[in-house]
Amino acid sequence: MKLTENDTPKGLSAKAYDSGFELAHDSYQSLSRASDGRLYYVLSSESLEKGGQLFRFDPVTEQIDRLGDLTEACGEAKLNAIPQGKSHVPFFESGRKLYFGTHVGHYEMIQGMERLPENPPNGLKLYPGGHFLCWNMETETLEDLGKVPNGEGILTLAMDTHRNQLYALTWPYGNFIHFDPESKEIMQVASVSEKGEAGFPGKDYRVLCRSMLVDPDNGKVYFTNAEGDIFSYSPYLKSRPEKLRNVHMRRDYFGEYDPKIPGDMGYHWRKILWHRSENAAYGIHGNSGYLFRFDPKKEELEVIDRLCSLPSKRSGMFDQFSYGYLGFDLAPDGETLHYLTGGPVGDGLYERKKIAKGAAKELENLHWVTYHIPSGKYTDHGPVYYSDGSIPTYVNSLALDEDQQVYSLARMKKPWGEIQDLIKLQAHDSA
Repeated sequence: MKLTENDTPKGLSAKAYDSGFELAHDSYQSLSRASDGRLYYVLSSESLEKGGQLFRFDPVTEQIDRLGDLTEACGEAKLNAIPQGKSHVPFFESGRKLYFGTHVGHYEMIQGMERLPENPPNGLKLYPGGHFLCWNMETETLEDLGKVPNGEGILTLAMDTHRNQLYALTWPYGNFIHFDPESKEIMQVASVSEKGEAGFPGKDYRVLCRSMLVDPDNGKVYFTNAEGDIFSYSPYLKSRPEKLRNVHMRRDYFGEYDPKIPGDMGYHWRKILWHRSENAAYGIHGNSGYLFRFDPKKEELEVIDRLCSLPSKRSGMFDQFSYGYLGFDLAPDGETLHYLTGGPVGDGLYERKKIAKGAAKELENLHWVTYHIPSGKYTDHGPVYYSDGSIPTYVNSLALDEDQQVYSLARMKKPWGEIQDLIKLQAHDSA
C-alpha cells in the first residue's frame, strides 16, 4: 500500500446543482460524459405518476437542460402502468448517439424483499418492461429502440461501440440479452444465474452482476455470477454464455459469501472497465474495495491493492454500503483510476449487520480515491462535505469532464425532503 505524503486526508467540498426535479431518487451509474463535452444523467423516480428524467449538464456554462421523461420516451405515458422510473446503467456513445436502458423504480415488498410488483396499486397495470433508448445528439431527440421481454427491467448494460451491439442483464430473473439496435432484433435470451433476484433466499436466489465488460478486439462480453465464476459470450457464435475454466473471482481477500443469501454482491466484480493500451481490464470487488486486473485472453486475474478509503484501511472494515460502490472510472489520461467510496465515521467500529438489499448499513463519509496505474500511487483525497457540513450519501456514479473535474449523483437535503442530484467535487477554497 502506497500512501501519500500525509496520512490525514484533506477535506473536499461538494458543489450541489439543482436540476429542478423534486421527486429525484437514488441513481446508479446513470451519469456519463459524451464527446460533446457535456454530462448526461438520469434522475430516478419512485413515483407511480412520473417516471425518471434525462438531463444534460454543460461543465463550462453550468447550464442544465431537461431532455425528456423516460416513460414518455417509451411511448407509455397513456398506458396507465407502473412507469419507467429509472435508468440503472451508464451511457454508451456510438455514431453520435448515446445508448442506455430503463428500469422499474417502484417495487413491492414481498417476503421482506424489494420485488418486481405483482399487485400494482391504484389500478395500474404491471410494469411493461425496460426499453433500450438512445439520445440522438444530432437531432436532439430521444429514440425508443425496443423492449426486453417478460416485463423485466434492464439492470446491467454494455455496448460494443465498434460493432454497434448492445448486451443486457434483466432484473429480477437475470436473463442475458444480445440486442442489435439497428435491426431491433433480440438474438439471445439466456438465464445465467438461477432465478436471479426473483429467487427464494437460501435456494435459487442469486444477486446479479451490475457491470459487464466488452473486449473491443474480438467483441466478447464478460460478466460474473455470485459464486465468482466469470462468463464469456461470443456475438459470433450466439450460443449461451460459457464459464471460463482457468480464472474466477473467489479470492480470500474479497471475503466469504453464501451466494444463495441476499444482502451483498457475493464474489461479483462490482464495476469493471477496459484499459485500451494494456488490452486488459481493471475492476473493483465491491464489499472489500479491492482493485484487480483481469486479462480475458490469458484468463488471468491479479489482485492489486485495496482501493477503499484510508479510514477503511485503518479500521479494516468493509464498505458499509452493502453492495459496494459503483463510482469507478478511468481518467482521460488513460493512467489514473478514480473511485468514490465510503469512509467510516468516528472510530469505525460498527456492529456487523446483515441486510437483504443494496443499502447503507451505517453512515459513511464520501471519499474520493485515485490510483495511478504506472506508478502504483494510491491517494485518498479526503472526505467530502456540503457547504452546510452535511455529507453526500448513496453515491454510485462518477464522471470526469474534459478538465478532469469529478462529478457524481448524491443525496442532498431540500426544504421538502431528501432528493438526489448532481454534485461536483472541489477543494474547499474553490469558487
